[in-house]
Formats: sequence, structure tokens, C-alpha cells
Amino acid sequence: MSLTKNGELHYNVTRRDKTIIADSPLGLNADDQDFTSGLSLVNVSPIAVRREKYDLKVGNVKTIDHVFDTKSITFKNRSGALMIIDLITGKEGVAFRYRFPDQDKKIRVINTESTGFHIEKNAKGWLQPYNKAGKVTPGYEDFYFKIHPGDTISNPRNPSVGWCMPALFQVNEGKNWVLLAESGTDGSYPGCHLQPDSQGGVYKIAFAEQDEKYTLPLSGNNHPAYNLPWTMPWRVIIIGEQAGDILLSSLITDLAPASKLDDTSWIEPGKATWSWWSHPEDRSPETYNSFTDLAASFGFGYTLFDAGWEKANTEKGIIAKATARGVKPMVWAYSAAYFDPEKRRMKFKELAAMGVKGVKIDFWCSDRQEVMACFQSLFEDAAKEHLLVNLHGTTVPRGWHRTWPNFMTAEAVLGTEHYFYESRYPDKAAEQNTVLPFTRNVAGPTDYTPFALTIRKYPRLNTAVHELATAMIYTSGIIHFADSKEIFDSLPVSVRQLLKDMPATWDKTESIVAEPGEQLILSRQKDHLSYIVGINGTNKVVPVNLNLAKYAKGFSKFRVIMEGENPLMTFKTETYPISSNWQYAFAPKGGFIIQFVNE
Repeated sequence: MSLTKNGELHYNVTRRDKTIIADSPLGLNADDQDFTSGLSLVNVSPIAVRREKYDLKVGNVKTIDHVFDTKSITFKNRSGALMIIDLITGKEGVAFRYRFPDQDKKIRVINTESTGFHIEKNAKGWLQPYNKAGKVTPGYEDFYFKIHPGDTISNPRNPSVGWCMPALFQVNEGKNWVLLAESGTDGSYPGCHLQPDSQGGVYKIAFAEQDEKYTLPLSGNNHPAYNLPWTMPWRVIIIGEQAGDILLSSLITDLAPASKLDDTSWIEPGKATWSWWSHPEDRSPETYNSFTDLAASFGFGYTLFDAGWEKANTEKGIIAKATARGVKPMVWAYSAAYFDPEKRRMKFKELAAMGVKGVKIDFWCSDRQEVMACFQSLFEDAAKEHLLVNLHGTTVPRGWHRTWPNFMTAEAVLGTEHYFYESRYPDKAAEQNTVLPFTRNVAGPTDYTPFALTIRKYPRLNTAVHELATAMIYTSGIIHFADSKEIFDSLPVSVRQLLKDMPATWDKTESIVAEPGEQLILSRQKDHLSYIVGINGTNKVVPVNLNLAKYAKGFSKFRVIMEGENPLMTFKTETYPISSNWQYAFAPKGGFIIQFVNE
């Protein structure tokens, strides 16, 4: 970190003497004070050690134990006002945040944040356009495009005003990977994205837009405003030698506040049936009940009653039916009905009294500060009624599933519903499935709604095994399976058993092959279950060569689920002795699932 002659603040990030982030600007310009120039150094604290040890209800790894070095640097501006920058470094990357220590309780407004991230021009990037405000935007439901630093936004799904975070880059001639993200965003700051103009490879922070309020009663300025003292969110720079290091990073939750819930014993990750994808126009009690029966037959813990459930419940008591069958009901809700705190708490009490165990709240479409504040109180209010939360039409998480473990999953992803809505989706879905685990899913649990086999308006090109594998590639506290009872009933015994056994969270994950946009192979373990899951993001046949003996301790055989005679719709299962040299060929847009067994 350095100061220019004009008192302007800059920083850079290096790893093993290689530049990760080149010289980049820092600073804040507020309504009453300028912290972008005329700064001088006041104090540098001693380096302190910080340890973050915690369990996650939902994650790639159950228990996390990381040690960091931290220090704080205090600056003053020309009028003597103070600004502190907290720095933290660990094996997975670095982060910083701004802090105003003044205790005068006044409200300060940030006009601009100068924070930038200077990425070398030869880097490769995978970035998602940040869509301008509309009926269903911003919702982080665009493609991740392969770009070079400085490229303009081209061919997004909707008109766009910037780039989303997380943003992935490969730098240093391919020797390092970098993910730019946020952590700890709460009611003191809006969710931020990156400005569209990255001239020279400098990506600068942008605030939520003024007009991001289509569904919600928001007013006033879109700029951050908060009372002093003020601690702002972390700007996170995750760094790895391999792309798999990015995928497995927990730095975002390491930096988030610790769990605010003393008792989490009632929070259970699991799997859910969901009727909307296969029956989008059918809101009959009979259909809802049939998906309850489907959940019970597969041992799924949950079923989700989507929009229109209220009438069906009044007519036929679908919630009581689910509860009687030992299936936990979750219900859909509209964001505007849950924005007012008093009305929200009343609704949560009513739902809990009915036997509802979780809420899917939809159509937020805003990163405004008021929405970030609403999320925090919403998680808290839901926890008081022992309700799980699934956000849809929403921003990406920012470490919130550590702070509020009842926050199980969120959309903010171009998921399988886009077989209905996006003509480009079938061709790009496989590629996206090998990019999103390194970007969106690093930010937090992702409700991708996997396993979409029925052919929809825009016909699927991924193989059936690829679609099945996404349920084990993405991490989501509740996995909402997309397809119909008819599809589930048609599955071979081995696939049915896999769906029954498959966990929704993991004790341990290892990245075996990690090539964003091309292929991804993960090792996953939970209790006595052990899997290797792979997907191909390309249109090519890709050879696979694995030493399965490395992952097979305690097992004598392995079962492989692969493409059947009709790769789009069928499966084939074979069982073999453990091999130290297993060779396979990914089908185009294909996949495989290995389960280690003793039989």
C-alpha cells in the first residue's frame, strides 16, 4: 500500500513475487469528507493473528480452520478526519475493508468509492454482465462470458450496466487464478458490482443502481449511507495456483460474521421435490400432493410448494398432508409481502403455525442497501420461527450462510428454468456448469434446480448424466430437483438409489480436474459415502484418466453411472474392482458419477 505525492492511496497484491493485482486505487469520497486525496499516514498497527474455526451447515467442507495475519492502517485527510483500512491475508488470498472510527453518530453518505482491481491485459476472464433494473433484473441470471480485461460488455441477455462479482481471472500467463468478491455485506452498504468500463484492465466498484426498486417500496438515494462509526464490507481477492483452489476457497465465509444462532440443531440440509419446473401451470392440490408422495418415496426431507400453493392448501390441506407423510413443506412467497418487518414477522408466525418449515422468497431484483438490510433481519426473523430461507430473483450471497445457518440456498444463477426462457441456454449450459462452481458457487449455496431431463421449449443438449451430476457439482443446502414424478419413476434402480443416498452438503471435497469452461471432476465425501463426479463443458470427447485407488480407502469396488443408449435420456451403470488407472471418455456435454461401494 502506498501514498502518492498528492496523498492518493494505492495498493497492489503479489504472491511469490508475482503480481496478482497491479497498482490499483483506493479511497472514498463522502458528502462531508474526501478520502481520495490529501491523505497522510497516522498509524500502522502491529500484525495480529486471527483464527477462524467453524462448521458450516452447507459447504464443500464441514469444518473450516484457517489462520490469518491482520493489521490496520489509519489515515487522515486534509481536515483531520480518520479512515482506517483493515487488511487480512491467508493462504487463500487477501481482503481489505474501510472503516470510519469517529464516534459522533452522524449519518455519512458515500458519493463514490474509488476501489479498483487492476488486472493485467494478457489475463483471461470469466465475467457475468450486471443487468440494469427491470421486472426480473438484476438477478445475476446472465451468462458468464470469456473476456479479456478491458473488453466491453457484448451480447448480454438483458441491457447491462456493469459486471457482476464474483469475477474470475487467470493471470501471470496462466500461473495464478483470482476471484474478486465481497463478504460481510449487511445493512450498512449496498451490494456492489464492477463498473462496465475497465479501460486499462482496472475494474472499479459500482453501487447498486437508483432504479433497482421495481418490486419493493424503496426511496431515497442509492448511495451508501450509515451512522458513524462505520465498518464496511470486505473486498475479497481469492488467489490460487489452480482453478480448483478458487472453487474450494472458504475465504468469503472466513471473513463473514460468526453464526448468530446458538441452536442450529433444527437446521437440516436435504433434498426437495418441486412441481413448478415440470408442471408450471398446474397448481392443483393433486399435483402438489403427488410431489409430496414422490419426496416420501425417495426419502427426501422436503417438498416445495411454489406460487399458487395457498389456494391448494385451503382446498385440500397440502401442508398437513406433507407433514403427516414426514415431509417438510416449504412454500413460495413474494418479496414485497416480506419487506415490512412487522408484516414479515406476522407471516412467519402464521407459516410456522401451519407446519411450514421453509420459505422461498422471490423477486427481490435489487442490490440496494435497504434490501441488504432486509435480508439480515429476514434471516433473523425466520430463525426465530425455525424457518429455513431460500432467496430467488436475488443477489449473490456474501458469506451469509455462516452468519445465518438457516439461510440454505439462493438462486442468482442462470439455472435450469432457462430451458423455458433463453434460446442460447441449451448450447451454453454445459460450459456454464463448468464455470459457475468457480464463480457463483464460491459466493454461497446455489439453487440451480438440477436434473432437468424433460425436453422443454429450448431442447436440452447436455446428456442425462451431465444433468444428474449437476446435483452433486453445485452445493446447495436444499437441492430442489426439477423434474416430474414420471421421470423419477422411469429411472433405473442404480440412479434411484443414488438420488436416495445423495447428501446436500459435504464433509470433504477435493478438486481432481478443474478447467473452467471445459471440464470439472470433484471427489466428494459425506459420512460413509464417497463419490467422484465429473462433467464435460465442451462439445468434444474428452479423455479421463484417474487413479481411483487414491480415493477408495475402505471400499472394494466402484459403481459408474454413465450415458445409456440414448445419451439425452438414459443411463447405464457398471460395477468394477478398484483400479489405479481408470480410463474413460467424457461424451460431448456429458458426465459420469462414481460411487465407491462394498458388494
